[in-house]
Amino acid sequence: MPTAVALTAALGLALSGCGTAATEAGRDAGPRAGAGAGGGQDGALRGAVRRLAAQGDAPGAAVLIRRTGGGTRFVASGVADVRTGRRIHRSDHFRAGSLTKTVVAAMALRLAAQGRFGLDDTVEEHLPGLVRGHGNDGRNITIRQLLNQTSGLFDYTEDPVLARQLSAAADRIRTPASLVRTALTHRPYFAPGAEWHYSNTNYVLLGMVVQRATGRSYADQARREVLGPLRLHATSFPGTRTTLPAPHGRAYTRESGPRDSGTRDSGTRDSGARGDGARRDVTDLNPSYAGAAGELVSTLDDLSHLLSGLLRGTVVPRAELRQMRNTAASAGQYGMGLFPVRLSCGVTLWGHNGEITGSYALAVATPDGRHTLAYRLNSTADPGLAAETSLLETEFCPRRQDTDRG
Repeated sequence: MPTAVALTAALGLALSGCGTAATEAGRDAGPRAGAGAGGGQDGALRGAVRRLAAQGDAPGAAVLIRRTGGGTRFVASGVADVRTGRRIHRSDHFRAGSLTKTVVAAMALRLAAQGRFGLDDTVEEHLPGLVRGHGNDGRNITIRQLLNQTSGLFDYTEDPVLARQLSAAADRIRTPASLVRTALTHRPYFAPGAEWHYSNTNYVLLGMVVQRATGRSYADQARREVLGPLRLHATSFPGTRTTLPAPHGRAYTRESGPRDSGTRDSGTRDSGARGDGARRDVTDLNPSYAGAAGELVSTLDDLSHLLSGLLRGTVVPRAELRQMRNTAASAGQYGMGLFPVRLSCGVTLWGHNGEITGSYALAVATPDGRHTLAYRLNSTADPGLAAETSLLETEFCPRRQDTDRG
């Protein structure tokens, strides 16, 4: 079963609605969904996408599948805009949440390979005096521990005061230092390196380290080191910009609900929790509260190219790529900006998910980067393990699916 982690943003929860599945050919698309694989798999893929939208209480869902030598497939269900009925387009931009961490980790490891800093440098060496108090000490935390989520630092997205502030003033600019200071009002989960706990604070701090060590912001470095080399021209770091680039649909959440209280990262997947109130359009928001942990805006095509290029060794040197996939420190749960997704048919995929107000996304690929899948919902709530597993096994375990149908 897949395991995943997510950045859930602070303003709301899940969505509803799902229309009839539809396919849209992209400009460089290969065969239509299911071509060459039989109508059975075609129907199973469409059904899996419909279930994603339904279980995520989302107006729409879309998936893009690429296979080297096998073309590209795009399948969408439901709508991108509940007011106009516009469908989800393959080229639509959306907020990718914690998939930001994959880009930031790749960038940081490239810089480390260039000698700009060492993975065993302490946070204190680059940000002296910042991480102190309530049992926190940057002198004992390394950059490696930020990357692999073993620092023990409290996740600022779990702070109830910040959650209330975000709910009351979503457009307020949040600086990385202010987010870190929020985390430091809490004691650490454990001593650095002792255990593993997913914390967005780690990657916000990592972004600050990159700026101090290189003189450039993490966003500038990511554009130079990752987005540029992979030609991810539709991917951006919006900073404090509240709007999405065109083209884009809308993003929705529901009022109230148990998770309507702040950005969060649990380290495990939820079962599709959702709010019970009215659906609200949250397309425009200030993503500065997510920063290097989750501000990325992208497209399905770019996320597919990101995973493919990364796992093929196009961006990160092979030695550093091995570290990205080294899960020893987390007992198999997480590497550095990547986590493994293990399917029941024996296939292991690598990728990351992202959850931020009004959007949920997942991008995964086979270890050689030759077979990728990226999907998205225009909803805050994720679809839960069952629906996600159904989609992944439909694509990556087709023989098992055929057996189950038989």
